[in-house]
Amino acid sequence: MRIARFSIDGNVAFGVVEGEPSDPDGPVLDIIKGHPFAEFERSGSKVPLSKVRLLPPVLPNKVVAIGRNYAEHAAELGGDVPDVPVTFFKPSTSVIGPGDPVPYPSFSREVHHEAELAVVIGRMCREVPRERVRDVILGYTCANDITARDVQRAEDQWARAKGFDGSCPIGPWVETAVDPADLAIMCTVNGEQRQLGRTADMVRPVEDLIVHITEAMTLLPGDVVLTGTPAGVGPLNAGDEVAVTIEGIGTLTNKVIKRD
Repeated sequence: MRIARFSIDGNVAFGVVEGEPSDPDGPVLDIIKGHPFAEFERSGSKVPLSKVRLLPPVLPNKVVAIGRNYAEHAAELGGDVPDVPVTFFKPSTSVIGPGDPVPYPSFSREVHHEAELAVVIGRMCREVPRERVRDVILGYTCANDITARDVQRAEDQWARAKGFDGSCPIGPWVETAVDPADLAIMCTVNGEQRQLGRTADMVRPVEDLIVHITEAMTLLPGDVVLTGTPAGVGPLNAGDEVAVTIEGIGTLTNKVIKRD
């Protein structure tokens, strides 16, 4: 099931995406009663996907991100795979949705894309045993962990490098039925392929990451976990269109703009 969050005529709602782009009239949204973090019903009231504005599929209290979770990416940055997961936060103000602009930060001259599988938490959880990880996950979406690489190199803490406004595009929706174990993940910039990998190449799979994170903190419904990026990260410039595509989920597209 694909669950989207959207606005239409000034109203915000969740809906289940039905159909494919190849359908004669395109996909439609069946508006749901309530929200996707509890039992819900489809209203039967449907609206064409083309008539709405897709929003970030969730509004996370926090985004917990994992660094260097693909060996080839760790190597391209000149480092080894760490003995324990590198964990950092991206603030809620960094989150934007599909089609939203990414403002190029004024304090950086080297901004990179990082295509990632994002895990969306479905229920409050802490100290989750590995065998119950799937029970606390609502689903998965695409993410771009946009990074000011020069700032990351210059500062010991990554708060500015990873947390600036617009640095965490997610979307286009949450897919609840996909298995994250071995999915193709790709990033293109202006239609040119930059990254291509598979989630099977993660050093630590989704289950291990959730266990590790929840040993320390409570995750809330709607929180997002970024699982790391494959090799091939590279520069973005104002005017670039960057797209993250994950097999079985969809494509997240954003344009980089010069910040006013």
